Amino acid sequence: MHTDTFGHGRAPRASRRRFVQGLAAGGAVAALGLWPKLGFPSSQRQDGRTLPGTEFDLAIGETPMNFTGRTRPAITVNGSIPAPLLRWREGTTVNLRVSNVLPAGSIHGHSTSIHWHGILLPANMDGVPGMSFAGIHRGETYQYRFDVRQGGTYWYHSHSGFQEQAGLYGPLIIDPLEPEPFSYDRDYVVLLSDWTDLDPSALFSRLKKMPGYDNYYKRTAGDFFRDIERDGLAATVDDRKMWGQMRMTPTDLSDVNANTYTYLMNGTTSLGNWTGLFRSGEKVRLRFINGSSMTHFDVRIPGLKMTVVASDGQYVHPVTVEEFRIATAETFDVIVEPSGQDAFTIFAQDMGRTGYVSGTLAVREGLRAPVPTVDPRPILTMDDMGHGGMGAGHDMSAMHGMDHLAMGHAMPASSPPADQAHAGHDMSDMQHTDMMGMDHGSGEMQQHPTSEAGNPLVDMQTMSPVPKLDDPGIGLRGNGRQVLTYAMLKSVFEDPDGRDPGRTIELHLTGHMERFAWGFNGQKFSDVEPIRLTYGERMRIVLVNDTMMTHPIHLHGMWSDLEDEQGNFMVRKHTIDMPPGSKRGYRVRADALGRWAYHCHLLYHMEAGMMREVRVEE
Repeated sequence: MHTDTFGHGRAPRASRRRFVQGLAAGGAVAALGLWPKLGFPSSQRQDGRTLPGTEFDLAIGETPMNFTGRTRPAITVNGSIPAPLLRWREGTTVNLRVSNVLPAGSIHGHSTSIHWHGILLPANMDGVPGMSFAGIHRGETYQYRFDVRQGGTYWYHSHSGFQEQAGLYGPLIIDPLEPEPFSYDRDYVVLLSDWTDLDPSALFSRLKKMPGYDNYYKRTAGDFFRDIERDGLAATVDDRKMWGQMRMTPTDLSDVNANTYTYLMNGTTSLGNWTGLFRSGEKVRLRFINGSSMTHFDVRIPGLKMTVVASDGQYVHPVTVEEFRIATAETFDVIVEPSGQDAFTIFAQDMGRTGYVSGTLAVREGLRAPVPTVDPRPILTMDDMGHGGMGAGHDMSAMHGMDHLAMGHAMPASSPPADQAHAGHDMSDMQHTDMMGMDHGSGEMQQHPTSEAGNPLVDMQTMSPVPKLDDPGIGLRGNGRQVLTYAMLKSVFEDPDGRDPGRTIELHLTGHMERFAWGFNGQKFSDVEPIRLTYGERMRIVLVNDTMMTHPIHLHGMWSDLEDEQGNFMVRKHTIDMPPGSKRGYRVRADALGRWAYHCHLLYHMEAGMMREVRVEE
């Protein structure tokens, strides 16, 4: 990517627009003009954007922001994007008085909320309107009060409409009671997010009408001839025919990208150059939080290796990598030891390779290091989407003449669904079964819920999903860098429950790209009964991604204990990322009574139906 002296980045061959990386100040507009750039502090400093202790007053209002040269109304907490960094301590009780001071007639609505992402708390403190909480109406103050029972890096955000997209998100650090199993000299939050000048509800409407609006990068005649040279004419023609039958494009990795978004780091654009200071030889802890609405980021710091020490707030055995993919809502804590040069670039490019945001680690303010070129555009293959060996590079001539039904496109299920939770069925009679795959290598085809058959909201189904735990991900394979995978993540503790799951629920992630319809098992949130769990039970959820999109799935109120292919406990998380064509299992202990949200954390997918209610009952 060419980077000029003003810090504007251009994605390769991007002819339709220049990616404006934004204003140096990072966005907030006050009476005296742009506020000075404020990066989140190290643990040795405090400022107005870091609030420690147990008593908090947070005011949710509307503030004009300018990230791109155009001033737009944003949702803010105490006037800032991101919201203030809250610093709690494990073992204390926090009181958070959250006031709704949104103006009358705000485009972002009259009610608001805060959800404490990944935090264990009573259901009525979870902050999801319509579940165990009515929301916070204009002029009201809601008091969140709960005991802090964990430590680590987390975040908080609105669960009302599209307010998260409009700026209502912030970092949350909980200092643990016990000493941490690693040392560091400095401590920085690096919160990544996506900003749009559009009214987020207008963006949602555009997605419903024109879901491919941001996908400029369709394959060309040049790509066609290059593929012929690599794969042969027959395989190339079959590949194009298959994609045509599915009415999809293999370049469509994300619904919204840098053609619409400006990416931010701690509320600052690349031009603003958020900077974390260091002295040579120090150990620096970077707490990466993906607070975006729709963006997976691939993060690296050229010239530095990163040692991952925590995932979603929970310690993991240290693993050293050069790059990691962070899904929406995930957090990763890494330790770096910068030395040998005065500045290092923190580089976060989007999964679709349409843009990036960068910041700097430096020995003093004002320094920059070279910004890498954005990686080449990834191309999805049939293999990526769980269609076995039908990807590019494979001989696909045997598929000649197959219609899209035979390829798993809207293919009816051949047997009853594994999930008995949908359509109001009680799942309590479902006994434990091993559903961790398709008996790998047996050739057995994946079964699908009957609710997907002939469903106008389901445009494809995976035929042979696999866990893909050791797969770095689309666009990261073979890039010459050591890339983190889920298989590398191992919690420092054993399975905290210890029991085998008493039953298994299988849920399929489904969608229709052209209709921008999303759901579980081909059903929208508005059409299904809650998933019911019995308090205290240990159960397993198996997710099968029938779509060509990557979905980060978040269960509120309870941990998700990811398993390996053999069903052994690997790592404790609050958000499980699900690539296309993947099938992953995780254990849940139903130890939190009440009504809980369970959804894709891509905001517009959740709003379009990929959400369920989970009820934990005695």
